[in-house]
Amino acid sequence: MSAERITPTELPEPRYEHGADDYVFVELSEEMSFDANFQAMAITQQIRERDIPGVDEICPANASYLLHFDPDEIAPTALVDELKQIAAETDLSEYEWDTRVIDVPVLYQDEWTHETLMRFRDNHQDPDATDLEYSARINGYETAQDFIDAHAGAPHMVTMVGFVPGLPWCFQMVPESRQIEVPKYVQPRTDTPSRAVGFGGAFTAIYPVQGAGGYQLYGRTPVEVLDVDQELADFEESMVLPNPGDILNFRQIDREEYDAIREGVEDGSYRYTMEEVAFSPEEFFADPDGYNERLVEVLY
Repeated sequence: MSAERITPTELPEPRYEHGADDYVFVELSEEMSFDANFQAMAITQQIRERDIPGVDEICPANASYLLHFDPDEIAPTALVDELKQIAAETDLSEYEWDTRVIDVPVLYQDEWTHETLMRFRDNHQDPDATDLEYSARINGYETAQDFIDAHAGAPHMVTMVGFVPGLPWCFQMVPESRQIEVPKYVQPRTDTPSRAVGFGGAFTAIYPVQGAGGYQLYGRTPVEVLDVDQELADFEESMVLPNPGDILNFRQIDREEYDAIREGVEDGSYRYTMEEVAFSPEEFFADPDGYNERLVEVLY
């Protein structure tokens, strides 16, 4: 394992913007980084803990956050003043939060996403290659399997949930030199299987439902991230499983295990493998590989 550490980057001054009379948008950085996302995570967690009167919704994103509030309960200027105070008091080197490490089994190179991606080669940068072959080539991997090993080789943090209900955006927890980067399709597809595992920019996404999409397709998970009817036991508190700050471990499985897990999901008996942990940005930055290894060890 590499002893490479992640050097924290200094963020610019936050930009506070009002949206209509009842929204505040705060941009922490124009670029995605661990620092920007962890800062968004830490600030929104403290807003929730303070239970600020008049704040109705709190929505953390990759490098920003959005609040919906009632201007009859709290003046916009007073809210922004409190947000600035929280930001000034937030020190990631001393901050940690309780989260979950979740096992996400993935059948890479599955037949369903392969059939889909082959139907849309005219929309792709490289019509003669599969999405995995293209992604491996432009990231310097010799084979698609080498690329899969890298994608599944370190956990991914859920940096936000959105675009469509239940869709987790996941940023791999490795130093910048090992981050995978892949463009989206030249033109989006009009079809993507539900539970497809895709990749665009620097983010992995799990498509909660069948629909259009532009991310490169790598595989399919047998487990749900969205359960509208909340029939599975682990969706008892919310119809969406992943939360911002959760850590997903994409685990390679074969078709036999995929079918067995899927059978459990469909008959309602499946329970997710996940454990609660305290996440420390400071400890992660100091030794990302060692820290990731300890995170994943709690699962198996």
